[in-house]
Amino acid sequence: MRYVPAGAGIGLVLCALALQGPAAAADDSELRISPKQSAPGSTVTVSTTACGSDVTYGKGTAGGDEFHLLDDGHKGTLTGTFRIPEGADSGSHEVIVKCPPSIKITDTVKVQRSHPSGGVDAGFGPAAVGDNKPTLLGATVLAVTAGGVLVMRRHRSVRR
Repeated sequence: MRYVPAGAGIGLVLCALALQGPAAAADDSELRISPKQSAPGSTVTVSTTACGSDVTYGKGTAGGDEFHLLDDGHKGTLTGTFRIPEGADSGSHEVIVKCPPSIKITDTVKVQRSHPSGGVDAGFGPAAVGDNKPTLLGATVLAVTAGGVLVMRRHRSVRR
């Protein structure tokens, strides 16, 4: 029964790697957004090399508004700009770029208002709008690990 702790350790390592997966995939983006953090009303520049050297046109969307990406003179680089709407909420907003034949790239731009509007998000109360999947997955991994430790301790105390 010496394989049980090794199996539990391997399982924990695999779960930790699974939690790291989406973050690692997001870092490999070929979409450059400048500035990455902006205020409402500011202009943001988007460029990419992911469309290939023979593509000279792409389309993008940000906050429901469309913009065009055109060849900027550098072989294989498409560049476009869009304006963050004055009424944009603070937080992360998705930027999507599509180019032929079927390439789609996404990233986010963070919008930050200079003056607070509404209440302060202090971490209390109902969950903020967002994705709680990593938190739920982490809680599940901890619960399963705690259950495994209890079973192992119980099994050892019964054998003695």
